[in-house]
Amino acid sequence: MNAITSRLALGGAAAIAAVSVAACSTSPSSPSASGDSSKAGGGTSSSSAQGAAEGGSAKAGGAAVQVVAAENFWGSIASQLGGSHVKVTSIIDNPSADPHDYEPTAADARTVAGARLAIVNGIGYDSWAGKLLSANPAQDRTDLEVGKLAGIPANGNPHRWYSPDNVHQVVEQITADYKKIDPADAADFDQLKNTFENTTLAPYTKEIADIRATYAGTPVGASESIFAPLAQGLGLDLVTPESFLDAISEGTDPTAKDKTTIDRQIAEKKIKVYVYNSQNATPDVQAQVKAAKAKGIPVATVTETLTPAGASFQDWQVRQLKGIQAALAKATGK
Repeated sequence: MNAITSRLALGGAAAIAAVSVAACSTSPSSPSASGDSSKAGGGTSSSSAQGAAEGGSAKAGGAAVQVVAAENFWGSIASQLGGSHVKVTSIIDNPSADPHDYEPTAADARTVAGARLAIVNGIGYDSWAGKLLSANPAQDRTDLEVGKLAGIPANGNPHRWYSPDNVHQVVEQITADYKKIDPADAADFDQLKNTFENTTLAPYTKEIADIRATYAGTPVGASESIFAPLAQGLGLDLVTPESFLDAISEGTDPTAKDKTTIDRQIAEKKIKVYVYNSQNATPDVQAQVKAAKAKGIPVATVTETLTPAGASFQDWQVRQLKGIQAALAKATGK
């Protein structure tokens, strides 16, 4: 993920220094630090409203556990697992925001300073978030880095929210952290986890199982590495060169050799479906989508963050999975 790191280097250091100073002027226990839910540059928003819709609203009187998630896909899960016992703020909560290039604000720093639990993706995806935590240390805050939890190496694929196995790992860890932070409500957290995994996530789990049972081994193509963990979870054979997937994901130029390989895969219909990230449709990707459609290869889409804005993790994922399943059905006749 060296390309991601270099993209962050220019603005990240100055932004972190600025927000660190801002955070130091506010006590972590003060209302402005623990309850900040303002939109920071279109990025930061509170999930208390979403929590109400998905299992409860924040407790009255400021008793709720303050939680900050770097990205809204993890924030959505955290909100539902905490119910009325937590108030979750997602820093990246806008479909148009780029998690790679985000520059944190003073409001973000105050939110982090007042949080009891912070959730970041890691693996180079949101380096700004790790720096933000380091610049605003708190003895009573628990920091959950998904990449470390999943055992992904520093140069591994960072898109762990597209790995069904990693999603369930995160569910378990968030619940364990909630119980450690708020042991008095441990029984409620266990119940919320049980409901989330066995009822709320049931359509998500079923879609994955159905696709795997019917289409395992089907050769598919993709625009970038965001799809790789999901392809593995679905049992699909992702034949696009890994170097191309990484280049598009990291914002670098793919090689002519890789583009030729993909053009041949499409022209010879060696892939049954092409999946692309509609939030990162570069000219190369647009050309591949056009070529796939011209050859009658069904195309499906995924996105980097929750879409539409305010969607829950499970609704977003199920909608995408249904699109992938429909494309596979069209391509294979199964």
